[in-house]
Amino acid sequence: MRVVVLGGTRFIGRAAVEELVSAGHDVLVVHRGVLEPDDMPTVEHLHADRASLREHAAALAGFRPQAALDCRALTRADAQVALSSLPSGIRLVVISSIDVYRAFGSLHEGRETDSVPIDEDSPVRRERYPYRGKLPGYDEYDKLDVEDVYLAAGATSLRLPMVYGEHDYQRREEYILRRVRAGRKRIPFGAGNWLPCRGYVRDIANGIRLALESDVARGVPLNLCEDRTHSVHLWSHMILEAAQSEAELVRVPDAVLPPDLEATGASQQHILASSRRARDLLGWSTSDPTAALRTSVAWHLAHPPDDADPDFSADDAALTSSE
Repeated sequence: MRVVVLGGTRFIGRAAVEELVSAGHDVLVVHRGVLEPDDMPTVEHLHADRASLREHAAALAGFRPQAALDCRALTRADAQVALSSLPSGIRLVVISSIDVYRAFGSLHEGRETDSVPIDEDSPVRRERYPYRGKLPGYDEYDKLDVEDVYLAAGATSLRLPMVYGEHDYQRREEYILRRVRAGRKRIPFGAGNWLPCRGYVRDIANGIRLALESDVARGVPLNLCEDRTHSVHLWSHMILEAAQSEAELVRVPDAVLPPDLEATGASQQHILASSRRARDLLGWSTSDPTAALRTSVAWHLAHPPDDADPDFSADDAALTSSE
């Protein structure tokens, strides 16, 4: 196929481009030109801001795409401008999020409302704009708005979990790895009972390709997540093992946890999700999470962040409180 990818130079989009190219598809990556990784596959590029995407409709049509993947639609306006710029009648896949579900809102409200595993028929949030007034630049963010536009156009919406792996700019393992790099032997830790759904980036990219290649999921959402979910406590031990660290997780009161370890505290609402529909419709499967995590940890240890925080005074204070 000939596939337009909106976004595609960072993390999930990058992995999707690599997956599509390896499967023999022709790809046009549409991005701002801010990131130009020199180790990406050789594909066509079109530099365009999303706000000006309609001005490039002729160039998009000139590529003669049969499908499009939107990696960066965060708002209703983002979705609308994309659909008005792409040729009509092509296969559409949009990246969405598990955060559309009611359980996600309940998690942040510190209450429990939903049984798990969550599937595509589970209740979604009634309230929109979960980050309004909380996260700069995200007042209009809502994947439910994005899905309203895309699903009506016959797209497949892929609801993604906490995605980890190489090139992850959110650095999902960093709460442990920054302490491993610093040689910390004791790490303050909370109850660690939370069960979040996760996905390895290469598996997610495979699911994206399968969705683009298939017509069976037109106009429906699909969850993509690993079929085994580890608690935060077990996941953290797995990160330490992958990093070959003997650091100890020391139980401290949740109230004294350092800010970047707050997610290790107790949680009422779990976000364990089922991807049975994607497995049945697309034939999708996932890697061994232990092996995938080893690959991810090795990459992140070899590529530490430039702005790693060297201050562990909050750790010391929390550890003192447990003595």
